[in-house]
Amino acid sequence: MKRLRFTALAAALLTSSAHAAVPLAACDNPSFQEVLHASDASLDARAVWLDGTRLTWPGANAGTFKLYYSAKASIVAKPGARIEGADGALTLDSFDTALPVRFKYVADGQVLALQAADLKRIKALHRGQLVLVQEAPDGTVRDATRIQSAGALDDLYAAAENIPDLGATPKKHRTTFRLWAPTARNVAVCTYDSGSGRASAVHDMAFDANTGAWSAQVARDLSGRYYKYAVDVAVNGMGLVRNLVTDPYSVSLTTDSKRSYVADLDAPNLKPKGWDATRAPATVKAQTDMVIYELHVRDFSLNDPSVPEPKRGKYTAFGEANSNGMRHLKALARAGLTDIHLLPVYDIGSIPEKDCAVPRPSGAPDGESQQALTRKTAHLDCFNWGYDPYHYSAPEGSYASDPSDGARRILEFRQMVIDLHRAGLRVGTDVVYNHTFIAGQEEKSVLDRVVPGYYHRLNAVGAIERSTCCDNTATENRMMAKLMIDSAELWTRHYRIDSFRFDLMGHQPRDAMERLQKRVDKAAGRHVQLIGEGWNFGEVENGARFVQASQLSLNGSGIGTFSDRARDAVRGGSPTDSGESMIRRQGYINGLVYDPNPLGGEHKTVDLLRAADMIRVGLAGSVRPYTFQTFDGQTRSLESIPYGGGQPAGYASQPGEVVNYVENHDNQTLFDINVLKLPLNTSASERARVQVLGMAINAFSQGVAYYHAGIDTLRSKSLDKNSFNAGDWFNRIDWTYRDNYFGTGLPQSDDNGKDWALLKPYLAQAAAIKPAPSDIAFARDAFRDLLEIRASSTLFRMRSTSDIVRRLRFFNTGPQQQPAVLAAWIDGAEYPGAHFAGLSYLVNVDKVAHTVADEALRGKRLVLHPVHMKNGAADKRATQATFESASGSFTIPPRTAVVFVVQ
Repeated sequence: MKRLRFTALAAALLTSSAHAAVPLAACDNPSFQEVLHASDASLDARAVWLDGTRLTWPGANAGTFKLYYSAKASIVAKPGARIEGADGALTLDSFDTALPVRFKYVADGQVLALQAADLKRIKALHRGQLVLVQEAPDGTVRDATRIQSAGALDDLYAAAENIPDLGATPKKHRTTFRLWAPTARNVAVCTYDSGSGRASAVHDMAFDANTGAWSAQVARDLSGRYYKYAVDVAVNGMGLVRNLVTDPYSVSLTTDSKRSYVADLDAPNLKPKGWDATRAPATVKAQTDMVIYELHVRDFSLNDPSVPEPKRGKYTAFGEANSNGMRHLKALARAGLTDIHLLPVYDIGSIPEKDCAVPRPSGAPDGESQQALTRKTAHLDCFNWGYDPYHYSAPEGSYASDPSDGARRILEFRQMVIDLHRAGLRVGTDVVYNHTFIAGQEEKSVLDRVVPGYYHRLNAVGAIERSTCCDNTATENRMMAKLMIDSAELWTRHYRIDSFRFDLMGHQPRDAMERLQKRVDKAAGRHVQLIGEGWNFGEVENGARFVQASQLSLNGSGIGTFSDRARDAVRGGSPTDSGESMIRRQGYINGLVYDPNPLGGEHKTVDLLRAADMIRVGLAGSVRPYTFQTFDGQTRSLESIPYGGGQPAGYASQPGEVVNYVENHDNQTLFDINVLKLPLNTSASERARVQVLGMAINAFSQGVAYYHAGIDTLRSKSLDKNSFNAGDWFNRIDWTYRDNYFGTGLPQSDDNGKDWALLKPYLAQAAAIKPAPSDIAFARDAFRDLLEIRASSTLFRMRSTSDIVRRLRFFNTGPQQQPAVLAAWIDGAEYPGAHFAGLSYLVNVDKVAHTVADEALRGKRLVLHPVHMKNGAADKRATQATFESASGSFTIPPRTAVVFVVQ
């Protein structure tokens, strides 16, 4: 290890505090923080380090600038007065240069540079407080600011990116601890023999000036013990503080993440029986083979009486092979489902892991008491979606049988993976690297209490951007990107995760995602599928800070993004709709023009034509060069068809870059949105058929198929559009297929805002809307038939854009089409895995039968797909569909999706 060379300045900085050594008693500090030298002086951070030698102050005019430093973080800078509490100052030179591309978003201002004589001192200075001051001729302060540090730290400690062993690394006869904390004054590691007992030892850590990391080596294997770091850092507005903090690289923890757990994830005692031999089913040869079922660990089994009560809502529930839930998943796997995608399973900051509340609401279908109780216990109960990352690389403890035992969650998570593999399913997981649960000096803030101000994306005054809902991380910064990539590699290597869904992936750089792809592929020894939300918004919108991992910017990367094109056309409107417009804007499957609700009568036939074209975009995989005749008679490529905000409708290079869906955990379920948009007098059985139409369009679409757990059982959240913290009550699934839980009360008043009052009349009529068990069974079985049909031929999941362009042809298009019918032919000649010389799929969303023709199919012998004709096929109406060879015409019953194949 290369240790810090002690210049006089460095020695002064390191010895000026009498608190360098950490006493054992500090390791048990219940307040998690101790102020070593108080200072209430708080400043914005309006200046930005561009690299290790230069900085810029947007808006600042020419003048005299000095960089003041203080080891105790005691600088006071008041306009019109002289600086107080500084250890000294460096004079800065003006520098005439363009800003680096990385900082193109920073406004114009004075660019300043360190003098050559001070370059060797800057690393030591970053380990205290730095304040940039513009001085008047008499030496008083004209203006003062802190400086955003990421640019300097990334430049000065570039070598840190190659550190292979951050965190705790136990080996035989020794354990190494390594923490990246380049701005810390002092760091020690506290070790504990248990998750709750007092500290057994404290070990000083040594600083490496090359990487900015601190390390300590203990001469014994501490596997199974626990630890925390005591980190002395300068904190704006507080002074010099000692943070008692868990490890950002924690691989496990004790209850409620109070302490990090020491573990060798390759150790035999952390491997359940069969772990080394388990392999994912070989069902995915290309990204487009993926058929995903998005599932929440707690939702899966909490409401399942066939699971022993201690296992409900836990990882171990997946081991109950004969439970209702596992029988359901196995049936889906047999039908053609390939992947389970678990909502976040990393350590979650918002779920109590011990003694959480379990409210038991009751009330009328449109009652308010249910949501009142769930709101009262929202932050105390056992449920949350989990988009509140606390420790990115440790399994969540609330899903473990014993959260106090750091080994238990590792073993049970791995056993869950084995159990899903045995059921014929690959395992993916939702990851949220775009924000943290909390930041600053709060107890559940980890990153900011180790390197204040580094890991989060900052605005012009140094406050954390929160466009994602929470405290945005800055994956454009070297060590935040490393944390993300290292974490994804850990999940791949040590938990056999087959694919990842990245939350708000558009807030991350494309470059970082491509580097992550290489790392996880290498760790797995095969391709690991990456998909994510490529939405383009916030402070990074339109490439403001970097080339994003967003829909348009990922073109050609092979990484998939969720497509909103067909989604919104199918459902009607967009997720941001509210009030009466949400009800008025019907979708393609729920009555647009052909079955208007009382508010939807303003729509014109052209609206239905446009919606049909947008769904064709999705059916063609949203690939840029594909062409078809649009409603106005023009033949257009998908990239020339306009979509909202001036975007192209077709944005992908290859079909594997698109994820098609009509429902996921966000927003209302498909059943619930159809409650709002279908006419109220629509029968329960017809509502089930409408649900199947949505699932069918997804099944027939080129690209990745993505479904929300329970879409096949008509899952309802009682109209809740944001059930992330609505408790178990509004997130239930019934694997006995008796209830879909529509009409279990008004949902949360806060998260449904001004829409809340509009929901009551629909819930009041729950008895007329709610499906019977026979309706649920129909949707369940129809979904399995659709999975079988998709699995039966690679023509539904073609590998390349050239395949789609060559083989897929829509008919019944243009201005003379029957707009309520989608119709396509796919040529299967000599296509690997096609199993049919060709096939045609048709979807009639109308309430009456329609006949459409395709002259190119005259003389062909087409019959219904074998799945439609098998004993036990769900949709008997589909068998009434006919094809007349002489005219090339199809007659499709109302609200029916059907596939014909070449005989």
